[in-house]
Amino acid sequence: MINSKQKNVWLKYCMVASGLALSGCQSTMLFSNNEPVNTKNETTELKLTVIPEEVISRHAEEEIKISEPVKLTPQEQEDLWVRIRQQLSFHVPDVSRVQSQRNWYASHPEYLDRVAKRAEPYLHLIVEELEKRDMPVDLALLPIVESAFDPFAYSHGSASGVWQFIPGTARQYGLDINWWYDGRRDVFAATHAALDYLQALHRYFDGDWMHALAAYNSGEGRVAAAIRKNERLNKPTDFWNLSLPRETRAYVPKLLALAEILANSEEYGVAWYPIENQPKLEVVETPAQIDLALAADMADMPLDLLHQYNSGYNRWATAPNGPHRLLLPNQNADKFKQALDKTEPKDWLSWTRHEVKSGESLLVISKKYNTSVDVIQQVNDISSDIIRAGDHLLVPVATLDIDNYTLSQDQRREDRQDQKRSGKRIEHVVQSGDTLWDLSRAYQVNLRDLARWNSMAPGDYLRPGQELVVWTEAEPSSTIQSSINSIMRNIRYRVRSGDSLARIADKFNVTIRQIEQWNNIQRNRYLQPGQMLKLKVDVTEVSS
Repeated sequence: MINSKQKNVWLKYCMVASGLALSGCQSTMLFSNNEPVNTKNETTELKLTVIPEEVISRHAEEEIKISEPVKLTPQEQEDLWVRIRQQLSFHVPDVSRVQSQRNWYASHPEYLDRVAKRAEPYLHLIVEELEKRDMPVDLALLPIVESAFDPFAYSHGSASGVWQFIPGTARQYGLDINWWYDGRRDVFAATHAALDYLQALHRYFDGDWMHALAAYNSGEGRVAAAIRKNERLNKPTDFWNLSLPRETRAYVPKLLALAEILANSEEYGVAWYPIENQPKLEVVETPAQIDLALAADMADMPLDLLHQYNSGYNRWATAPNGPHRLLLPNQNADKFKQALDKTEPKDWLSWTRHEVKSGESLLVISKKYNTSVDVIQQVNDISSDIIRAGDHLLVPVATLDIDNYTLSQDQRREDRQDQKRSGKRIEHVVQSGDTLWDLSRAYQVNLRDLARWNSMAPGDYLRPGQELVVWTEAEPSSTIQSSINSIMRNIRYRVRSGDSLARIADKFNVTIRQIEQWNNIQRNRYLQPGQMLKLKVDVTEVSS
């Protein structure tokens, strides 16, 4: 039997044969059954060739192969969004909570465009890790919900980074947070930690991804309690029937709405910013601490761009105790590795020799050079905080002026504080006992606004002497006005015979704890006559 495709091919052969026969009156010679046909002005009998069925079948198979496009695997796609689209697996219910989120995203394509451009350097490594772990690739869209793919995102709940880890959970899943480094903002490290956490939640909730996602947002304890409550009331325990915080009730629908829009982009009129389905960044190991400005020079790239890709580093250099790695664009990674091989770790930092002055402490010296006490102790093999005037210390220093490291934690805070806003700008020096809540009420400003102006979260602690910026239309309270009008000075006090921390604190109207912090001393240590103390005091409040 000849099937329909074979029949079509056979008909084509017949048409070709007929065409050749009819054109014989204009041709010199036509071959049929290997016999020449005389084309002179005489009647000629046409002979049709019978094509064997096996020939038709073979040509039909060849035509099928030619006409059908080659199917590419998700990993072979040119566009990374297509790679994700082909692997979406979450069921998206047609419910109002999803519809409202979907409508918002679909009506704000410019927002999705901005987010996609931010995601471009990091999305491929996230997708690869999800595939490696056999996790739903839908989860690659989660950072859009969490942080809009901003590595420097910082929420009102003290969550930070692309995956928005709070400090406790971050440390639980192996992310370091210290003066030099915040692993929550390290996209490479935080991605591994976030997927570890999501897998743990998935196991905890017996394979229910909707429960796991809700718990990622609000905590497993809260979701588990909501499930138990519904069980007691004989109610369904799926995500859509749980009593959860408003933020969490919208959180999962946001992810599902994004997945639906990506799966049906044409239907919703959303053209996703194309991202090449290739790694954009390479992880390069650095055996030791390195100045970021030097690293940028070695990689032949702008310092700001290098710091953007390595946003976990708080300061001007990588962390002394690791991680010792950098994420670099592919085109820059080879240059960096070649330069790294030609230099020694001792050359990756600049050094200065500091002579300890009377009254100086390791804390004072570390702040002067924008480094940490731990680093000075390690470099100089010091096990205690005790140093003496005349001692010499080797201290690492930034290659460039500190203002050039525009994405360091301090510079980001200063940039945020310097932004022009409505109202009158007031600089407030934090006093002992101050909280952001109290200050927001005293200045009559929104708590979250006050925190945001100073790159903080509403619950963050304040340090005495810390400088905050406030933008307000109202007159501050009398207590705050008194603080503003106070005359703060940094002074040095020479300890006298009979002095104690309590006596000095009382004299200068400060606390013992403040003196300890300013001078890096402990309460159980005796003061020595002649010892110099650094104090920050309101000179109008000093007792005689």
